[in-house]
Amino acid sequence: MTNVAVVGAQWGDEGKGKIVDWLSERADVVVRFQGGHNAGHTLVIDGTTYKLSLLPSGVVRSGKLSIIGNGVVLDPWALFREIEGLREQGVAVTPENLLIAENAALILPLHSKLDLLREEARGPAKIGTTGRGIGPAYEDKVARRAIRVCDLTDLPSLSERVDALLLHHNALLRGLGAPEIDRQELLHALIEITPRLLPFVANTWQRLDAARRRGDRILFEGAQGLMLDVDHGTYPYVTSSNTVSGQAAVGSGLGVGSVGYVLGITKAYTTRVGSGPFPTELQDEVGRLLGERGREFGVVTGRPRRCGWFDATLVRQTVKVGGIDGIALTKLDVLDGFESLKVCTGYRIHGEAFDHLPASPAAQAAAEPIYETLEGWSESTRGARSWAQLPATAVKYVRRIEELIETPVALLSTSPEREDTILVHDPFAAR
Repeated sequence: MTNVAVVGAQWGDEGKGKIVDWLSERADVVVRFQGGHNAGHTLVIDGTTYKLSLLPSGVVRSGKLSIIGNGVVLDPWALFREIEGLREQGVAVTPENLLIAENAALILPLHSKLDLLREEARGPAKIGTTGRGIGPAYEDKVARRAIRVCDLTDLPSLSERVDALLLHHNALLRGLGAPEIDRQELLHALIEITPRLLPFVANTWQRLDAARRRGDRILFEGAQGLMLDVDHGTYPYVTSSNTVSGQAAVGSGLGVGSVGYVLGITKAYTTRVGSGPFPTELQDEVGRLLGERGREFGVVTGRPRRCGWFDATLVRQTVKVGGIDGIALTKLDVLDGFESLKVCTGYRIHGEAFDHLPASPAAQAAAEPIYETLEGWSESTRGARSWAQLPATAVKYVRRIEELIETPVALLSTSPEREDTILVHDPFAAR
C-alpha cells in the first residue's frame, strides 16, 4: 500500500471533501498540510451533510487519526466553533482523534481585520480573499514574527512576541486610518484559549513518522486548488500558500518520499470563486445553468462561483506542475442533458496559440479559449456506480478528457453521495 496526497487541480471547490472522505475509509491517518479555515469541504454521509473548513475530512469517521499539520495557519477560535458544530451533529472531536502541530502558526483576530481593510482599500482591484486572515498570517510566518502554537506554553515569551507583532501591525493600521490593536486584549484572548488548545497539541511529525514506519496508510489532504498556488497559480489572484502536492511533505514534516500517489480532483466543467482570469467562463444561460445544477456556492463564503466549460489546457498544466498521477473527475451528472459540450484545448493570446496558461497576468487576462465540441448525452448519469451505467457519449467525454490532460481518471463521481463513485484505480494500491 502507498500514501496518497489529494490536491485540487483547478481553482478549488472541485469536490475534494467527498473524495477525501471516500478515501479516508481506507486510510489510518488524514493530514491537512496547508491553508486555513478558508477551505470549505462538504461531506454527505448517510444523508447527513457536514461542512468543514479547517478540520481534516477524516475527523467525521471513527477510528481515524486526523492531524492539522505545520503548513496550516490555525485560527483557534474558528477551530472550536467547528468542533462545537460537529458535536451538535453527533461527532466528537477529542485529542484522541485530532492532533495539531506544535509549530503551526496562529491566525489572530487582527489578521482578519487587516485582511478586510486591505481588500477594501484595493477597490476594483481586490483579490477576492475570504477575509479570514489567511494571507496576513502567512505573511507573519514568512517574516518570522508569527505567534505559533508552541508559544502559548511560555507566557513571558508570548508577551514579547505579541509586542513584536503589534509593532508591525499597529503601524499598518495607523497607515490605513484604523484603530490599533489593544495589547492586553489580544494577550488575554490568547491566554484564555490556551487551556482548550494545548490538549490537542503534539509533535506531529514524529507521530506521522511512526505511523509511516508501522505501514499505516496516510492521506494528505490539500486545500484550494493548484491554480491558486502562490507560485504556480494565477498570481496575484491566488491564496497565500503552496497548494501543489510537494507541500504535502513540507506542511506535514515528512520527507517527499512519503507521498506515493498524487490524486488530483477536477470537476467535469470549471468553476472559480473571486477575482482573477478564467478563460472558459460563461456569462450566459449555459453558465447560469451549470451553477444552478452544480449548486455552485462557496462553502465558506456563500459566494456564487463563476462557471465555464472544462479547461483541459489548464488541468494538463496542473497535472504536470502538481505531479498528479491520476484524476478524480467529479460532478459528471451536472452535464446531463446538454446536446453538445465544449472543452478548451488551448488558448489564443494576441493572435498567438498557446498550449499552456502563461505566468504573465496580462497574458492570462487576454487568453481566449480554443474549443473542441463533443457530443452530449440525454440520459442521466447521476448515481452511476459502474461504467456500464454510463451513456456511451459520457464515457467518450471522460476518455477524451484523459487524452487531453494526459492523465488517467482514477475515480469518477456522479453525485454528492460517497457511494456514487466509480473506482477505476485504487490510489492506495498504486505502486
